[in-house]
Formats: sequence, C-alpha cells, structure tokens
Amino acid sequence: MAGYSGFNGVPYLYDYQNGYDSQFRPYGMHSRPTGLTMFFDRYFFQKLFSVYKFNIPEQWDSDYFRYTLFVMGYTIVFNTDILGVVNNHGSLYGRNFYYRPDRAIVANPMLKNTPELIIGRDCSLIKLTPDYRGAYDVVSTFSDLSALILQAMGVNLINTKLAYVMASDNKAMAETFKTMISDIDSGQPAVAVDKAMFDADGNPRWTMFNQNLKQTFLGNDLATFMATIESMFLSFIGITNVNYEKRERLTNDEVNANNQNTQAIAQVWLDSMKESMEKTNKMFGLNLSVELNKEYEVKQNESAVINNRTL
Repeated sequence: MAGYSGFNGVPYLYDYQNGYDSQFRPYGMHSRPTGLTMFFDRYFFQKLFSVYKFNIPEQWDSDYFRYTLFVMGYTIVFNTDILGVVNNHGSLYGRNFYYRPDRAIVANPMLKNTPELIIGRDCSLIKLTPDYRGAYDVVSTFSDLSALILQAMGVNLINTKLAYVMASDNKAMAETFKTMISDIDSGQPAVAVDKAMFDADGNPRWTMFNQNLKQTFLGNDLATFMATIESMFLSFIGITNVNYEKRERLTNDEVNANNQNTQAIAQVWLDSMKESMEKTNKMFGLNLSVELNKEYEVKQNESAVINNRTL
C-alpha cells in the first residue's frame, strides 16, 4: 500500500517504501508495484470519476482537476496576474485554532512568484474528504486485492494443464518421450513411438500426473470473488450494484439497506466538496458545483427490481 505524509496527501514512491519495508519484512509479500496493480488503479479511479459531475471554469483542465482532487485529496484555488483564478496542487502547512492547516504553497514552474498563501484570505481549498485525504488508499486497497486474485487465476490455469510423468531408462528415451508429447500437442493425427516406451507386459511407461483437472480448477470461484471485490468497491464509492455474496433472492428491505450503505461515503465526500466550493465561489466569484451522477441515484421504489434477479 502507498503511504501518506501529513497534509500533503502525496503517496510515497514505491522504491522508498520498499527500501524501508525491506528492513523489517525482507521476505514479506508485496502486491505492488506491479503492472496489474497499476492497471486496476486506473480502472478503479475511472469508475470513481464517473460518480460525480463537476461544473468548473472552461480554462481549467478537467482531467488535472479530477486527478488532483481524488488522488491527492484537494486542490488549491488562487488568483494569478497572468492566468487569473486557477487551481493547482501544493503543500499545506501551519495550524489554526482547530488544528487545521492555515497556509498553502504552490510550486509551479509557470509561476514566477509563489508567495505564501493564507487559506481563507489568499486562497481556498476544494477538498474531497474532511481530513484532506484523497481516495488513493481506497483505490489501492481494492487494486491490490484484484491484482492478487487475477494472479491466482493465472497460476491456477497453469496448474490445471494436463501433465504426464514419464519414467525413462536413459536420456535418449527421455527425449523420445518429449518428442511424442510435442507431436501430440501439435495436432499430429498419428504418432509413431519406439516399443521401448512400453514395459515387458506391453503397458505404456507414462502416467497422468494430475487426473482430476475439474477439481483443481478454481477459476469460477476466483472470478466470483473478484466480482465480489469490485462490488465492494462500487458500494464504497456510491455505485449501486448487486450483492454477489447473497445467492438467494433479495428482499426490499435488504436492497434498500444496501442502497443506504452504498450512498453513505459518496454523500460524505459530496458534502465536503460542496462546502469547499461554496467558500471558493464566495471568495473568487466563481460558479463551481458538483452533484452525484443521476444514473447512480436509486429511488426506493425502483430498487425493488433487483429482487427479480437471481444470481
């Protein structure tokens, strides 16, 4: 998992964290950094982006705005002489009476001067969560689990391949066995072998190493588990979905209870962003706004349609 530093909300680089962890857990299992975890990071972040719809100034980069807000946890809005009112990521420091950061600094090469910004006077913050943290820890948690499951599926597929164990008297016979298997795998309609590959009673000198392939194959269970993990993630970020862990028909009360649980975190994040945007609008005369994607809003009466779906 990636760590965070103070109010900065910036994940430690993996090489630093791996170097640190190796002093205490040299033989531990690390699920990142791998290509799979980065794949699922991108996948889950784009799912998260779809939950909210933003209204921001046209001159702002919408992709930069979303990644800064959701990955880093906040974006700093301030006025510049050349570009006007902009948003950028930076560092927060200082403490006010309520132990909240009261100062910010932005280091951007496009800006000649980056003076100290007093929060509430020189700049405003748009923050995703009440604790100034982003959603990277949420995404990385589910990314790690998904990557491990997909790795297990790949290993399981390899383990379910039909294998043979052959007893040979010498190296030449071993090579004959290899050639026979290669010819069979290549689709040869008929394969000729030396009679030395049979014992004195005429029985073949090879046996199947793994015969119960169906029992060894866990792909369906792993696929269901992966769907459950994604369902948990979708519920966490506010996207209504079907509970894969419950096989029988769902009741209305169960569906409605799950919908309320699904909307809980999304509503907290929405309230935090709305409050931040209201303060920013008053300070800079903007028209920032955010709302939940209406496609993910679930009405109590309409949610009962899930009852008709049997998993």
